[in-house]
Amino acid sequence: MKSRKLWLILASLFSLALIAAACGSDDDSSSDTTTTAAPTDTAAPASTSMAPASTMAPTTTMAPTAQAPAVDWRSMDLSGTTVRVFGPESTEEEQGSMEDTLSVFAERTGINIEYAGARDFSDQINIQAQAGNPPDIAVFPQPGKAADFFRDELILPLPENIAAAAQANWPAAWNQFGITDGTQHSIPTKSDLKSLVWYLPARFEENGYVVPETWADFKALVTQMISDGNTPLCVGIESGPATGWTFTDWIEDLMLRFQPASFYDQWVNHEVPFDSPEVQEVWQEVLDLWNTEGAVFASGGSIASTPFGANGDPLVEGDCMMHRQASFFAAFMPDGTPYADGSEGAVDVFYFPSLNTTDRPALVAGTLVSAFRDAPEVWAVMEYMSTAEYANERQKSQQRRNGGSLSGFLSAAIGQDMDNYLPLEQSFINILATANVARFDASDLMPAAVGAGTFWTDGTSAVTGEKTVAEATADIEASWP
Repeated sequence: MKSRKLWLILASLFSLALIAAACGSDDDSSSDTTTTAAPTDTAAPASTSMAPASTMAPTTTMAPTAQAPAVDWRSMDLSGTTVRVFGPESTEEEQGSMEDTLSVFAERTGINIEYAGARDFSDQINIQAQAGNPPDIAVFPQPGKAADFFRDELILPLPENIAAAAQANWPAAWNQFGITDGTQHSIPTKSDLKSLVWYLPARFEENGYVVPETWADFKALVTQMISDGNTPLCVGIESGPATGWTFTDWIEDLMLRFQPASFYDQWVNHEVPFDSPEVQEVWQEVLDLWNTEGAVFASGGSIASTPFGANGDPLVEGDCMMHRQASFFAAFMPDGTPYADGSEGAVDVFYFPSLNTTDRPALVAGTLVSAFRDAPEVWAVMEYMSTAEYANERQKSQQRRNGGSLSGFLSAAIGQDMDNYLPLEQSFINILATANVARFDASDLMPAAVGAGTFWTDGTSAVTGEKTVAEATADIEASWP
């Protein structure tokens, strides 16, 4: 009862706190693969009921200026149809859980659902769309990119019945990220909490370290660790075509701490220049920390050449004391890692501290699904991906594929069974529930040319020293469409 109450608090919080604006990448770790989520005999459908849909005439229009109507797919025989889904989740655990979860719906409806995952999703989806061969459904990690596709008339507006189902299944603030120019075109399917620092409590206790409560405490702890001969941080920003997105996460988290939420919103919407003094101050803060001698362990030899996912092993093995990364990072920890159980090698998290103990901003992210093809089977899969049932199945599958440990998956879908989440995962929800401000990842909300472009590339150039902060931020400002 306590966990279910907490989930209701979380849903309410999101509805009040999240900003609805107009999209980084949170999964870049393996090669492209394509598999079929075909009906199986073992997948048992959950009992969650879907929202009722209205009956409307089908249409083939691609124009995004009006809602596309659709028939009620429940009244149709969808056996033998095929739906292709393409997204960024490509690790064995994440892609496998996507396949498992879609198989539950495939078994029930007779739809053959194929999922393909690629670490360079952002590049590939551009190529596929331009070539006229897109998937039926795309999983966008960037709301800004989905908005660009919608304005370019590449993805469809949601039929009224599907939009109504999405609005019943997710808090309003999350649905808002899939609305452009007053029309909903995308549905939220996953949530991430980014304002986290991973650490080993036993190692802290052994060295007499205390979890920092403010940003000043955090920097003082870094100084103390260096003085003790310990390396405070593991950092890596390499992520293939998306290299640099982890740097932008640091910038966004500190922007929420150094400036009011209203400034963050203005920055996202380009109402203040990207090279403003306030933005440059935050960039310099991050780079000064990373460039402090002895502050960073980079397993790849440098921060820019170290894959973002290659920091779990060094943290557990003691090469560093802390790693700032999102809730999904659990999927990148070594197999068998214990979590928050009091054992010597157990990994836990603490809240990435603010400037004071009163303000508690939270940086969040997630994925949205959008349709390229108007067909009953496509809308059926889209609606399923918005439900608590989808979230329940996805969580159980990904946790199982991770050996019963943390799943790396999180969702704000309404009506989930919170018993599917382990205590540490529920602590993520606690952090969200106690945040007084929540904002979506800024680079994900900005136009793709910036958020998934120059913000990543010029950020990397600043990290490597190829550009100064002033030069990098000025170049990003000049690139804004």
